[in-house]
Amino acid sequence: MTDSEKVFILILAAAGSSTRMGTGTKKEYLPLENSTVLATAAKAFLNAIPLKHLIITVPEDGESSARKALFSDFSMNSLLKNVTLTFCQGGDTRQSSVFKALQNASSLLTETEKSKAVVLIHDGARPFVTKEIILETTQAAVKFGAAVPALTPVDTQKEINSDNTISRHLLRKNLCAVQTPQVFLFEPLLKCHSKAALTEKEYTDDTQIWDDFPEFTENKKVKVVKGNPCNKKITYKEDLEIKKMIRIGLGTDFHKLAEGRKFFLGGLEIPCIKGEVAHSDGDVLLHAITDALLGASGLGDIGSYFPPEDLKWKDASSSFLIQTVWKDVKEKGWSLVNMDCVVETELPKLLPWREKIIASIAEILNVEKDRIFVKAKTNEKSDSVGKGEAIKAYCTCLLEK
Repeated sequence: MTDSEKVFILILAAAGSSTRMGTGTKKEYLPLENSTVLATAAKAFLNAIPLKHLIITVPEDGESSARKALFSDFSMNSLLKNVTLTFCQGGDTRQSSVFKALQNASSLLTETEKSKAVVLIHDGARPFVTKEIILETTQAAVKFGAAVPALTPVDTQKEINSDNTISRHLLRKNLCAVQTPQVFLFEPLLKCHSKAALTEKEYTDDTQIWDDFPEFTENKKVKVVKGNPCNKKITYKEDLEIKKMIRIGLGTDFHKLAEGRKFFLGGLEIPCIKGEVAHSDGDVLLHAITDALLGASGLGDIGSYFPPEDLKWKDASSSFLIQTVWKDVKEKGWSLVNMDCVVETELPKLLPWREKIIASIAEILNVEKDRIFVKAKTNEKSDSVGKGEAIKAYCTCLLEK
């Protein structure tokens, strides 16, 4: 079965009370950078795999607050364009909440879809999950039936008695601390949950439920893939005190101008008697921005990404080139804080176009306009730029993760 034939379902578990946070606000609804904890967790999956259904478990009468937290992120509407969103009232335990969400998912699927469905179960308060974890866990679940990301403990582990004495010395190399998403083939997991709900046993995660009912899973064991220390669950206020990495990038580009060429700047075609002479469309501003983003992220430079001797990049759209680079930069976990650009040109006059150029760059990168600024300078007719024979652009950017 190919990826295009699979039906991907994400269950975000967010029905808990968050009493240990001590904030008075559910931890999933707390702000995180320009988003919220819940929206950040959802975005990681929406950007990683082609979800068909997103089901969020919420407390009783909690849909309104959850919806507000989710859509406080300006990108959520476009990300959910082809996804069915459902808010499902949870139960008294995580187990019962997930079971209700699975039953909800079952009602949304056709019988054919159920046989193709893969369900990802993730903590709504675990916003730092990476694309690599999502893809590796999902691929392993498709192959083995069930998978979970996990970390090997750093400290030596012991099992203790009720009187706080050591009862067993455990071998650290055989232990792991599991994270989410926990990913399963949908039909067998639903059967396992249905059977587990009839017992008095309390389950703390879904891998245990999967293992307890091999008659539904063809005795397939849960595959463990490598987790990531950054993929932590928000439990206390201190967990949101994030130590960020920031990096500065510098980019520049220069092109001669000639009659008979179109003039492009910031993704816009601007009327001008001359245009850039270049292998691609010659948009010096987007080229400078692209180099700045690559430099800040440490991914290379525009020449290594798009070699000028490669004919497939001849007359290529610079908007496409920068979007290709920006996708890779974001996949490494970087986000844009701001960028400041300078364009040196004698013609055309850029002041009337500045706001449109800023808006164009913001749209290309899918960021807010106030993160971008563009200034124009002339060289007082003292060199090729000042004489209207060339154009040059500079960009400095600040990235963080």
